[in-house]
Amino acid sequence: MPAESAPSRAQRLVPVILFAGYVAIFVWGAIKPYDRADWWAENIPIVGVVATLVVLYTRGVRFSSLAYILMAVLPYWHTVGGHYTFERVPFDWFDHLFGFQRNMFDRVAHFSVGFFAFGIIEYLLARRAMSRTLACLFAIFAIGFVAMSYELLEWLYAVYGGNPTAGADFLGSQGDVWDAQKDMLMDTIGAITAVLLFLGLRPARATASIN
Repeated sequence: MPAESAPSRAQRLVPVILFAGYVAIFVWGAIKPYDRADWWAENIPIVGVVATLVVLYTRGVRFSSLAYILMAVLPYWHTVGGHYTFERVPFDWFDHLFGFQRNMFDRVAHFSVGFFAFGIIEYLLARRAMSRTLACLFAIFAIGFVAMSYELLEWLYAVYGGNPTAGADFLGSQGDVWDAQKDMLMDTIGAITAVLLFLGLRPARATASIN
């Protein structure tokens, strides 16, 4: 859809429905979480992400329906993880299906971080900030930077947060000494997947759908 066209009914409803779904999951997750301190640590960054999207929406920055759906995965997934702690989310069916020896719920969450690359590309192209190639590369590098920054945040909270149990739950390494590196890899793979999806669905001649 060209940037100057009015958004369709679906494009207006999708972000509203997704936001309502997030609020519902947030309220559910806030009721008797496994560890209240870890719940705060896990939810504060996600609330910040959602609040940013809401502010952008109210200021007229609208992404495509697909971009909103992709960006909703992380808040939904992460909020569930905050309720149980990522290590304790009932995810055995997935782990057993692929033969994993640890709870992989957090790895999927990190993969979904990369989905924000789709929206980043839409925004950059709609603003004509750079070429498609540079926009795609920027999106991947931006997600990589966020991934690295979040791992540093986890480390700082685990070491200096004052609550060893909540710090360990927030870190979520589950005994894997390479956990941080694997998490960053999953973020990056998610970003590359989102970029490939964008290139496959958005021909070079199409205009990004942000108002």
